[in-house]
Amino acid sequence: MVFPKLVPRSTLFFLCDVQTKFSKIQYFYDFWLFMPSPGPAIYGYEHVVATSNKMIKLAKLLGIEVVCTTQNTKALGPTDPAIDLPSLGPLLVGNYDKTLFSMLTPEVQTILDARPALNSIVIFGIEVGPSDRVCASGKYTPHVVADGVSSCNSFEIPIALDRMRAEGAVIGTSESIAFQLISDAASPSFKSFSKFVKDEKDSTKVAGEALLRGRISPSSSKGAEVASGGVVLGFKSAM
Repeated sequence: MVFPKLVPRSTLFFLCDVQTKFSKIQYFYDFWLFMPSPGPAIYGYEHVVATSNKMIKLAKLLGIEVVCTTQNTKALGPTDPAIDLPSLGPLLVGNYDKTLFSMLTPEVQTILDARPALNSIVIFGIEVGPSDRVCASGKYTPHVVADGVSSCNSFEIPIALDRMRAEGAVIGTSESIAFQLISDAASPSFKSFSKFVKDEKDSTKVAGEALLRGRISPSSSKGAEVASGGVVLGFKSAM
């Protein structure tokens, strides 16, 4: 299958539901320790935040517009302030709260309809269900940032990515997507891009190891790692 080339002017970024509630300590029962164990509600949450900020920096560098959503802010809180949305300025073309388990709300659909040249959507965040309806529409190719998405349980991540791939999404990494978008070392932005890649190198590696290979610090997301022997007692959000 041939997919449209990623080009900044025909690409939109979707930042999905990275909210303060997901960063809060939840309690899980650890069968190895026979005691409750604390951890964030989302596996590798801090790495999702780091990759989201990386993608925002990339958007600013290449002039790519961004749409952000939150899921029921009354219950889950606003977008995590650790994510530098304000720095986007006019590139942040929409920031909507919703109850739908998809980013493709009527408001977001209006943004898409107003951009006839758009053919690619790059998705990162907590709940990446919008790829289902994006694929179904046939108008856009969704590119899912594998080192920028997560779920309550680590074992759900590869299953969800496999499902989205089968439905037509392109699964990539923040690094591979960035290089596709810059495309040419002769680009006027390449010098700034090279610095960006260098600056993000360490955090990119850590996020990839954590979210794609399960190598995560026990002190940071122990409780969210149900596969290591815990059962969630508190809040759960499915990808």
